Amino acid sequence: MKHKDYYNDDYIFELSRKLHSVMPDFDEKKFSGSLVGRLDDKELFARLDFIVDAMQKSMADDYTKNIEAFFNMLGPELEKPEGMFNLGWWLWPVGRYVEHHGNENWRLSLSFLKELTKRFTGEFAVRPLLREHPKEVMDELIGWSLDENVHVRRLASEGVRIRLPWSKKLFVALEEFERYTAILTNLKDAPEKFVQKSVGNNLNDLYKEAPEKADLIISQWEKTGQSKAQDWIMKHGRRNQKQT
Repeated sequence: MKHKDYYNDDYIFELSRKLHSVMPDFDEKKFSGSLVGRLDDKELFARLDFIVDAMQKSMADDYTKNIEAFFNMLGPELEKPEGMFNLGWWLWPVGRYVEHHGNENWRLSLSFLKELTKRFTGEFAVRPLLREHPKEVMDELIGWSLDENVHVRRLASEGVRIRLPWSKKLFVALEEFERYTAILTNLKDAPEKFVQKSVGNNLNDLYKEAPEKADLIISQWEKTGQSKAQDWIMKHGRRNQKQT
């Protein structure tokens, strides 16, 4: 099944039920009525945005109040690193809502994304926060890179990628290079391949934009000794570089 086909009429009814369970004033009839039978001709992100638009029109015009309610419908945390790509798809419109409106209360949004990413990725939704509040959000992500939860650690890396797929380029890695380096350095010995891949992809993105900065990070790492994880990350990060 294509990703877009997950967001069908049955999904709309189920999401409507979940939203109403945490928002008694949520207009289920209005929400479902504006979406059912109207998604089939839309591609993935058009469907997500159509759903988000219907959510906005069916709940309170109060971002903070809505996010506080969303905390209560997230459900249990994922047990395995890769689970977000198998079990968390139902939460994407919620993350998309934060992606569109998160800067209305960016600190609360950041707190919410820390919980969201334990169920489904927050990598897209954190990027508008980074654009508007780069230093403050990067400082928070440095802390996340040391978190006990693997999904939070991965988001610290994945969210700051320059060339994240399905997202506009983000250059906070260059603009806040010292903070960016701190995040990747905290993760360079991560035991989980899930995190290693994200850090390696960061370096690969960086090589495409500022190769001297990627070399600088790696040279700093090499001075402190190498682990198997670090070796794999460096190889993955350099995978598109010509060998000399």
